[in-house]
Amino acid sequence: MKALIQRVRHARVEVMSHSVADIGAGMLVFIGIDAHDTDQTVDNLSDRLVRYRLFADTQGRMNLDVAQTAGDILLVPQFTLSAQTDKGLRPGFSTAALPADAERLFKRAMARIRAKHPSTCCGQFGADMQVSLQNDGPVTFLLEN
Repeated sequence: MKALIQRVRHARVEVMSHSVADIGAGMLVFIGIDAHDTDQTVDNLSDRLVRYRLFADTQGRMNLDVAQTAGDILLVPQFTLSAQTDKGLRPGFSTAALPADAERLFKRAMARIRAKHPSTCCGQFGADMQVSLQNDGPVTFLLEN
């Protein structure tokens, strides 16, 4: 599992010109599920994500997690994060989970994150989504399991 985290001032997901998710300040998280991912790897990274400290404390250091700042989380499934890009001029997707497996594991991550941080919303699995955001910093991290 890969989670590309962006600290945002706000973010929004639209599907067919309709808003499906909208947050204020917090974390926009693009999630890619790999073929080798299991319930355990998803649980581990989901727990880490909620506790990841990317928000500034009073000294300006990244010491606060999203809950400590009363921020929101927006989860967006992103198949392309699982692409092989180490050679050639076109991404390969043989390392990505099959759609049914990826959807099940994404829903597991979503439920686990929501249980720990209720102000979490999600994009739509398998949809053509338009994502808009205002990156804060910019601050972007890639977490991998």
